[in-house]
Amino acid sequence: MATRIDKRFAALKAEERGALVTFTTAGDPDYETSLELLKQLPGAGADIVELGMPFSDPMADGPAVQASSQRALKAGQTMKKTLEMVRKFREQDNDTPIVLMGYYNPIYIYPVDAFIADCIDAGVDGLIIVDVPPEADDEICLPAIEAGLNFIRLATPTTDAKRLPVVLTNTSGFVYYVSIAGITGTKTPDPREVHAHVANIKKETDLPVAVGFGIKTPDQARAIAEGADGVVVGSALVEAIRSTLDEDGKPGPETVEKVVDLVRSLAGGLRARETAAVK
Repeated sequence: MATRIDKRFAALKAEERGALVTFTTAGDPDYETSLELLKQLPGAGADIVELGMPFSDPMADGPAVQASSQRALKAGQTMKKTLEMVRKFREQDNDTPIVLMGYYNPIYIYPVDAFIADCIDAGVDGLIIVDVPPEADDEICLPAIEAGLNFIRLATPTTDAKRLPVVLTNTSGFVYYVSIAGITGTKTPDPREVHAHVANIKKETDLPVAVGFGIKTPDQARAIAEGADGVVVGSALVEAIRSTLDEDGKPGPETVEKVVDLVRSLAGGLRARETAAVK
């Protein structure tokens, strides 16, 4: 059965346009602001929404995303509140795919079976759990797939030909290609290198490939999307949130607006590619 993620990528392929996948951390800088931003992202051009599950030790994330997780936790964000945000979002939007991204520890504590059941009930479409390798698929990957969730795996510049088939096993929805070696938001990807890696992945799977880490501008998004099925932007968005906060970490009236404007400009970059293709 096709999921929302499958349907969205199929629709975008028909439009000959790459997906804009946005990442923000649930509860950053507070629940109300984060929920309002979540509700506005699709209208600004987000095709798929990644929602970070705040965690105290986000090892794969750079300084910007780490700080967003700390702000959310300080403001009282919990896993139950994150799932409640998805429920609230689904009251007005039943089409936009939502992917929860994060680490296994909060899910293990939840625990796993209850977490998966609550994800389905809330309207979550997929999971990216960055610290659970394929060798541990029994932990959460297989139960999630059985329940109807996509389980999205990361491939990196160091994923070689021997490892790639293992990574792709049980992956669904899309493959998230990490464009740089290192943590989020710290380097700028080289489109030619990215396109070569994406081409290698596509030799092994029919799944869409979305590229993330280091993409911050409409021009970068457009360049990366020339050789991929989508781009993921996260650090730039959480940094936009941070830049609007006062000295006490409180948001202002411009917080949501600034992030929405950035998403709109990124989406415009991808649509410029679509317009060029039509011409």
